[in-house]
Amino acid sequence: MNRRLYAVGAAALATLVALTGCADTSGSSSSSSGSGTTTDVKFALDWTPNTNHTGLYVAIEKGYFKDAGINLTVLPYSDSSTDTLINSGAADFGISFQDTATFATATGVANTSVFAVLQHNPVSIGVLATATDITSPKDLDGKIFGNAGSSESYIKEATDAITNDGGTGKFTSVTLGTSAYEALYAGKVDFVGAFETWEGLDAELKGTPMKFFHLQDYGVPDLYSVVVNANNGWLKDHPDAAKAFVGALQKGYQFAADNPKEAAKILIDQNPGVFEDEQLVYKSQEELSANYLKDAAGVVGTQTTEQWQAFSDYMFKAGLLVDADGNKLTAAPDASTMFTNDYLTDTK
Repeated sequence: MNRRLYAVGAAALATLVALTGCADTSGSSSSSSGSGTTTDVKFALDWTPNTNHTGLYVAIEKGYFKDAGINLTVLPYSDSSTDTLINSGAADFGISFQDTATFATATGVANTSVFAVLQHNPVSIGVLATATDITSPKDLDGKIFGNAGSSESYIKEATDAITNDGGTGKFTSVTLGTSAYEALYAGKVDFVGAFETWEGLDAELKGTPMKFFHLQDYGVPDLYSVVVNANNGWLKDHPDAAKAFVGALQKGYQFAADNPKEAAKILIDQNPGVFEDEQLVYKSQEELSANYLKDAAGVVGTQTTEQWQAFSDYMFKAGLLVDADGNKLTAAPDASTMFTNDYLTDTK
């Protein structure tokens, strides 16, 4: 679940346009049958299947894509970032993240977020529940951060949370990959960045509960975290199919948001052998459905310029955004160009 913490930073994304070139949408095709036109769609996963993807698998299981005339192929997780795959045309849609999408936009990547999977950021600073000497972020000064490959933006967010709480923001970062969580449980590091909705619940089930400091509570802008990005060229060439695809996806996530237990079972059944602890899947889906999937009106997928722009401005002011040549931007990207709600079918 911690794919966001592996998000590539500005330096890596600065080369993305050069590596991928112009987007190629020729891989998508449409065919006619007795029931109408069917459009092929390739969707890239960011990680192995997990509860961030439940709505996708619900839509598959319940035939929402088929009913919408979409012949969907789900591309398995690979080492290539989904932003790269989408921009190159290797995928038409895929799971991304607001921070990496912002990095990518700065470098000239032609992708657009068409759906917000999570309305809020579930990635928080996590410490052991037994760490009585750590009661707020300022207590992390001088501590050891177990870095699970965190992005530049996350390091900045954690540092700001500490300084905004009255600390100096000075700590030691040790890169341990996914073993950072085991190092925390063993008391070898003091804090990590983790999805409360997965790693946090997993730690509780394993008998090593964590307590969390929400970045939003310490002056860090909220963000959609997980989003679905699309290739701009594909959207232009397939406007009707794009609306059909996003509509079916929205229907799947709305079902997951409203029916967490049944949706979790669908995710498990659609991915046999993937989950070692099925209880974790059910608990994670319940938490996401209750607090992360829906906007204030109870609708899934919606996005606002305000939330996108706040985080774009934040990263720009931090000097993290660079263009395709690696030069720092002189102005924050216009967030209204990074997303659209136009393909949603129900925004109440």
